[in-house]
Formats: sequence, structure tokens, C-alpha cells
Amino acid sequence: MRLFLAGLLLAAFAVPSRADEIAKTKDVDLVVCLDVSGSMNGLIDSAKVRLWDVVNELAKMKPTPNLRVSLYSYGHSTYPASNGYVRKETDLTTDLDEVYAKLNALTINGGEEYVARVTKTALTDQKWSAAKGSLKLIFVCGNEPANQDPLVNLDDAAALAKELGVVVNSIYCGPAKNPESDGWAAFAAKCGGKFATIDQGRVKQAPHVATPYDKDILSSNEKLNKTYVAFGEAGKKGAEKQLAQDSNATANAPGAALGRAEAKAGAAYKNSSWDLVDKMKDDPKFDLAKLKDEELPDELKKLKPADRVEYLKKKGEERCAIQKEIGELSAKRQKHIDAELKKLPKDAGEKALDEALKGIIREQATAKGFAVEEKK
Repeated sequence: MRLFLAGLLLAAFAVPSRADEIAKTKDVDLVVCLDVSGSMNGLIDSAKVRLWDVVNELAKMKPTPNLRVSLYSYGHSTYPASNGYVRKETDLTTDLDEVYAKLNALTINGGEEYVARVTKTALTDQKWSAAKGSLKLIFVCGNEPANQDPLVNLDDAAALAKELGVVVNSIYCGPAKNPESDGWAAFAAKCGGKFATIDQGRVKQAPHVATPYDKDILSSNEKLNKTYVAFGEAGKKGAEKQLAQDSNATANAPGAALGRAEAKAGAAYKNSSWDLVDKMKDDPKFDLAKLKDEELPDELKKLKPADRVEYLKKKGEERCAIQKEIGELSAKRQKHIDAELKKLPKDAGEKALDEALKGIIREQATAKGFAVEEKK
């Protein structure tokens, strides 16, 4: 019986598995360090609204990135001084819902902003990809002088980054003419990275362009959620977290919810730790028959073992169809937005956070052998 079920599993998921896809991927490790001192409300709001746009930019690169993201916050007065007022929110993870949950939980409170400390902490904390050709990036975002750390200097942090093969980029939240920005630019240069200045309030000030496709994208996102089959102890928490982050995105901005829906339809959004459909794609050796009954969702418990495989296969096919639909609608949405924005006067001000991140990522990914879509 066990051999029979194993045969069914192989046949049912004979469509390209994520294991097949992994052979065509390259690792991308992305660490984002956000200043949460008193003046950084706009930065955090920008990240909440535009994180998914950055994920979507990465997901379009070829070969498909195997994306892991980590989040750090620094400069909060309640963080331990012994840690340099730095807090790790997440390790490098494929669980983008967890990253977004932590991002939405960030609070602002004036403190000491130690750029070198948060950089060194991220470099030493994380288990960076050792794969050949991997892209390993840190973005440190904030304001105030970059050289305030009394214990760790910028030169040492830059040397460590180069030793580990990690490219550190700096984003100064303020005008380029501010003398403080020079220190941020110099630090990025020492790290072999790039520097940009942003207007942290730009995202909130930017006009939202509604399109004829928005309603259908959000409706398809609701249908997409119904294709997830939660299992085990992590299943309930994972499903709840997915819905909670949909709600967070909707609360942050209409564009955030639409960008998140597009990301959930892309290759970077993976939930094999709690979803059986993703688990079957990720792990060809996974044996559904070995799961205990109490680990199965109710929808599978009532089915015969052989029928469970077929059920998951159909859920996977349904998901692929919905993801394709969202992808097509999102492309039409972006085309509509681009056309509308061309009608507006050119803005010569500082970039928004996502514009800075995406521009730098595109350049550095190209240098690592990724093909990126030409910016229109």
C-alpha cells in the first residue's frame, strides 16, 4: 500500500516540481535594516506600502531567485544599549508573511542610530548563502550621521562585508544636499555598494492610480487563499498569518494590497512549512502517508489516502490557474498605471524608498548574471 501511494504521489506531481525549478534558480539573500528612531515614520510607512513591489521586482528576474529576506530595526530607545540599539526582527527566511508581520509591528521611538553596528550585526548573525553566484545584499536605511557608533567603526564593518561577499548599500532619508548624506555615500562606497537619497514621505504623498483591474485582482486573491491546505501544528498559525498580512496590506494602502496579491502569485511566495500544496512541490521525498491523522486538515481526514493525493493535485492546478490570472491582471494594471503617470508633470524630487531599492537591486543583480526586465 505504501509503495502504491508513493507511486501515486510521483504521478500526481509529475508536473514540474519546485525541486525542478530550484535547479534553474539562484540564491538571493536580502537584509533590510530600518532606522526606527523618532523621525522615521515615513520610512516605516514606505516599507509597509512598498515591500511587495520590491518582492515583485525580484520575482521577475531570470533565473528565478530563491529569495530569502531578513529584517532588522535599529535606533529605538527601548532596545538594549548593549546591542547598540539593534534588534533582529527575522532571520533570513522564505516566509515573507513573517517578515511583513514584523514590519507592521515596528514602532518609532527616538534613540541612538548606529549604522556600523546594525551592519556588523546583520553580517555576523545571518547564515548567508554559500551557493556560487548568489546575490547577498544589505540595505541600511536611515538619517543622522552614519559614524555615530562609539564601538564599531564603518571601516571595520565594510571590511567584514567584503570578506563575506555581501554588498552593503546605504539609503539616506533626506535631501542629497544635506552634508550628513556624504558619510552614508562614503560608507556604501567602502562596502562596494550603492548609495541613494530618498524622500521618506513620497510614498504617502504619491497619487494612487486606480485601475479597472483592481477589483478582479483582489477577488482572485481571495480565491487564491482557498487553495492553501494547512497541515500540522504550523498550519493554523500559517493560514491565520496569511490572512492577517492581507489585512495589514489593505490597511496600509490600496497599492500595498494589490502588490501583495501579485507577489502571492509569484515564485518568491512559498509556504511549504504549513501548506501541503507547496510542501509537495518543494519536497519530492515528502510522504503524505506518514502524516498523522491529527496533522491533517479536516478536508483531507474525510478522504481515503489515495484520494488525498488527487485532492492536493487539483488544489495545485487550481492555484496555478489563479496565479496566472493574477499575473496577467497585474501586468495590465501596471500598464494602465504607467500610462496615467506619464500624463503627470515630471517630479524632480528625491526618489521613493522602493524606487531606490529596485534601481540598486536591478544593477547589482545584473552584475551577478541575472537578467532583469528592461525598465519602461
